[in-house]
Amino acid sequence: MVLAHDGEVTPIRLACLDLAGTTIGDIAMVERAFAEAIATQGIVPGTGAYARAMVHVHRSRGCPKIEVFRGIFPDNEAQAQAANLTFERSYEGAIGRAGLTPMPGTVETLERLRGAGIKICLITGFSRVTLSRVLSALSWSDKVDLALCPEDAGRGRPMPNMVLTAVLRLGIEDVRHVAVAGDSESDMLCGRRSGASVVAGIMTGVHSRERLLKGGATHLLDSIADLPDLLLGSVRVETPVGASAG
Repeated sequence: MVLAHDGEVTPIRLACLDLAGTTIGDIAMVERAFAEAIATQGIVPGTGAYARAMVHVHRSRGCPKIEVFRGIFPDNEAQAQAANLTFERSYEGAIGRAGLTPMPGTVETLERLRGAGIKICLITGFSRVTLSRVLSALSWSDKVDLALCPEDAGRGRPMPNMVLTAVLRLGIEDVRHVAVAGDSESDMLCGRRSGASVVAGIMTGVHSRERLLKGGATHLLDSIADLPDLLLGSVRVETPVGASAG
């Protein structure tokens, strides 16, 4: 029921979980939405500009979507905003056509953690509008305690704001009572910067083991289904060799 941290018993009271690539299997939908958004601004497949833009998208996974587009169009806020709007429409349209599928074991994970008294907060780089659409499609209102986007916290990942906002809103007494799980380097940086005891890299997403360790993962898990065994067992928290707090 607890984790050992630096020789002390530290109970986990809050789990902050990423959405795309961690708890829901929509990576392809997100990639297509990015590609469509970039294409509307004249960056089309088959060009060097497109290849560079998609490398930036991959590198920036987990960050606020508008910030990703600002990185692609650094000197043109209007283009960034227009691309972001197209992304939201494209992704929401894909949800309407195909729905969303939880990663295997996600629902069971949510139920096990909440059954053990651990609060659940979903954190994402989506806008509030898109997050609301995602939550509606998932029908997880009875399985999570809170869902936050960058707009709710002032800054998105890799900054720690969303995790710290969850700590405040859900009445968690100590940031060491928090676990963060996600599939991107920015998830890991966010978790480490927040002071969470557990920062679990989930290997079902876009970033490699090396990228997750670079971001500061304390653990690497094959999938979100492995999280309950980690958080509900007696495990010593150790940073793998090569990890960095960023």
